[in-house]
Amino acid sequence: MSICAVAFFEILKSQPFPYSDNTAEMTGLASEKKLVLNPIGYVRTRAKGDDVKDKLHLSEIFIDCELTQALEGIAGFSYVFVLFWRHEISGKERETLKVHPRGRLDLPLLGVFATRTNLRPNPIGLTLCELVKVEGNVLTVRGLDAFDGTPVLDVKPYDSWDCAENARMPEWWMKLEKERTEKPSA
Repeated sequence: MSICAVAFFEILKSQPFPYSDNTAEMTGLASEKKLVLNPIGYVRTRAKGDDVKDKLHLSEIFIDCELTQALEGIAGFSYVFVLFWRHEISGKERETLKVHPRGRLDLPLLGVFATRTNLRPNPIGLTLCELVKVEGNVLTVRGLDAFDGTPVLDVKPYDSWDCAENARMPEWWMKLEKERTEKPSA
């Protein structure tokens, strides 16, 4: 077995996926249809708890060795979107349909699809990360807010088509953004 395969299987053993066949099963709340996704890799990070939200921390994404060729050319991009399955979200938490953004009661109660909460019927994470380096089947990224062992569903390069001109945001979001940008630096 190659070193690449050994590292990948060590991740699988250390962070067992919640399904015995290492797939993410997602059953829709509105229908009986089922979608089965196979992870393309797993996250390795030392960050724990709220530290995963630190935009400066580094994580590694170990891509399945059989998919290494799919990474050809990705090193030419400085940023990538990482889509991942938030496996730490419980079935009960997935039933949450309304939240106050950032848990703040001074903001309106909204449907989860109008917020960036982790609590979602299908807890798919999406993060824009700086691509620091690519070595074989391992991507080193900065700013990934996923826990160690998190299954990765896809990686897509960020490009200029991903910018929206004249994007509209609601008033509550503008309030949060103003607070974030006006914070005194330590």
